[in-house]
Amino acid sequence: MQIKQNKVILMLKMKKISETYDMKVFTDNGEYFGDVEESILTQNKIFGWRVRATKNSFLNKVLGSAKGVIVPHQLVKSIGDIMIISKAAVPSYSEGEVKEKEE
Repeated sequence: MQIKQNKVILMLKMKKISETYDMKVFTDNGEYFGDVEESILTQNKIFGWRVRATKNSFLNKVLGSAKGVIVPHQLVKSIGDIMIISKAAVPSYSEGEVKEKEE
């Protein structure tokens, strides 16, 4: 009797960094966060991502006049057609602040 071992083969889809520029960024809650502006590299590793606050983004509502934020790479959950980041990357705010900025 032969026992066959099942092998799990993981297919990793690789992206070039240049393919991420202007990519839409969403939180893991599904909120539109902004667009990737630049990647930040240190010693051949990705340190983080500069995300630009765009007109209708959650980031624009929270930051007001600031242009964007740097999201540490550890908080990126997935990169494909869009980038998904952890909710921990979202700057802290109060509901009142966001409503005031919308008006």
